[in-house]
Amino acid sequence: MNMKPMMRTDFGPEPFVANIKDEAMRNQFFRTALWTGTYLQMTLMSIPGCGEIGMEMHPDIDQVIRVEEGQGVVKMGYNKNQMEFQLKIKQGDAVFVPAGTWHNIMNATRCPLKLSSIYAPIKHPRGTIHRTKQEAEESGY
Repeated sequence: MNMKPMMRTDFGPEPFVANIKDEAMRNQFFRTALWTGTYLQMTLMSIPGCGEIGMEMHPDIDQVIRVEEGQGVVKMGYNKNQMEFQLKIKQGDAVFVPAGTWHNIMNATRCPLKLSSIYAPIKHPRGTIHRTKQEAEESGY
């Protein structure tokens, strides 16, 4: 599938319609803010083969992560060192992460894992682009 890269990011807070799977497939970066409103944000993620998002927890943000393409494993728990929940995930699956829950998604293949993620309230500054996981970590996200 040869799709041209996204030319602009963050179409919020204006009304917007998009095919999220197509947008996720075009996204080549670790994290790209697609739409940021006042109370809700959608980002797109591309997790490299055998990579991961990294262990994280948002104390006051609910999150929904949808697998747009690929396969992975999600781990969640209320204690960073004791992840009680682990499940394989695949294209079309949605992961609901309650505020205060530690979580990580790992790519189970060598192909990029394409994700969309909704944060409520917003997590990242409007227009965020993190080209790599290292860049995201260095920026504090």
